Amino acid sequence: MKLQQGIHGNWASRWTFIFAATGAAVGLANIWKFPYIAGENGGGAFVLVYLFCVGLIGIPIMIAEALIGRRGRMSPINSMLYVATESNVSSGWSVVGGLGLLAGLCILSFYSVIAGWALHYWYLAFNDEFYQITAKASGFLFEELLSRPAELIAWHSAFILLAVAIVAAGVVKGLGRAVMVIMPLFFVLLAVLLFYSVSNGAFAASWQFLLSFDSSSLEWSSILVALGHAFFTLSIGMGAIMAYGAYIPHKPLVDSNVVSKAASDVGENHHQPRGHPKKLSIARMVLTIAALDTIVAIAVSLIIFSVVFSSPELQASGGPGLLFVSLPVALGGMEGGYIMALLFFGVIVLVALSSAIAILEPTVAWLVEKRPYSRGKIALCVGFFAWFVGLGTVFSFNEWKQSTMLEMTFFDSLNFLTSNIVLPLAGLCIAIFVGWRMRPLHIIDEVGPIDQGPYKYWLRTLRVVSPVLLLIVFVMGLLDKFL
Repeated sequence: MKLQQGIHGNWASRWTFIFAATGAAVGLANIWKFPYIAGENGGGAFVLVYLFCVGLIGIPIMIAEALIGRRGRMSPINSMLYVATESNVSSGWSVVGGLGLLAGLCILSFYSVIAGWALHYWYLAFNDEFYQITAKASGFLFEELLSRPAELIAWHSAFILLAVAIVAAGVVKGLGRAVMVIMPLFFVLLAVLLFYSVSNGAFAASWQFLLSFDSSSLEWSSILVALGHAFFTLSIGMGAIMAYGAYIPHKPLVDSNVVSKAASDVGENHHQPRGHPKKLSIARMVLTIAALDTIVAIAVSLIIFSVVFSSPELQASGGPGLLFVSLPVALGGMEGGYIMALLFFGVIVLVALSSAIAILEPTVAWLVEKRPYSRGKIALCVGFFAWFVGLGTVFSFNEWKQSTMLEMTFFDSLNFLTSNIVLPLAGLCIAIFVGWRMRPLHIIDEVGPIDQGPYKYWLRTLRVVSPVLLLIVFVMGLLDKFL
């Protein structure tokens, strides 16, 4: 069977893909959302439920996304079109790729504004602005930033330009090199911060808050929170994993005789000629990514609360207040707080940047395939679109603060639309497409035998369990918002 060839290039190694996809998965939500929701919903009990949900939703659909990407070796829209055509099903399935691209651009528009806050706070940390800062002064500092549109736009612009510059350089020289620098640096900084928090922070209190097993705090709503976060934390549905999967190189994995036998077992005629390149295991890479994402979420949570709980006057909180109000106070009063602040806000910027390039790449790849323009010009145009839409988020915190629809600002509306509607629908469609519409022959050709071993259970989960749980997340999210 002739392999589909991509035009964008391949990752230099499987670890480049793992680092790239991990960078896409480890986002700001892991830093300001996971710590608080875990601590408030039973600690270790919640973490166990979360891991269970990652296994039933996140990993199965992530494997499916990467599989489609590697099969099509193009942007999400064209990969879906190629695989649908190859499987003799409607070309309308390519709309799923378009949904992901649209959601990604909308997410990038407000994500870059929040990442701009992190850039600003890294600059403040560099100038030692947090030294002995009080809770009142820290709150005022954050509110003052939000009230100045021009400054928010400047930091928003700087962050978008950083992401555009990396994507414009291409898969090998841009994305590949960037993630092989960003992610190892991120893990080194994370290790330093974790060591410091164990040595100098309130690590015992942090561990107690986050990981003590309190099943009495675990309610039905907690399970829904775990389901939702398991889906969103791995960047499923926005095209990033599918686009990155398209750049996975073909390397030996499955013996051709095994593939041929498995294909015949499911009623497919398959002939793999001698010398056919076999492939790296998608499942192993996805499992590694999910493990790293979870480890990072727990490690960052322990670091944050070790710092926050070291200041008796501070309370654990979620959202922006945790990063941009509580942390500066705690860091400003700690020994070595200057270095800690530089490292911590540097980590946040790296996390945001790795996610931003993953969100930007699918749309850029699609336009490169569609339009006769250079990647640099296309990346700049896509970046400008995200920047322009992001102005709505900037003004949501000041000029348009009182302008709401259904009690939501522009930023809240965009966040709700993408997170609660578009991404779950895209993920649901991917599960149905690979589970029920894609030809078994083509699945076998990408992952190996699906009638035995772990892939047998993966396919069953993808066909039934993942869609049902996704529907629960989708429906309950809507009911919670509007009832």
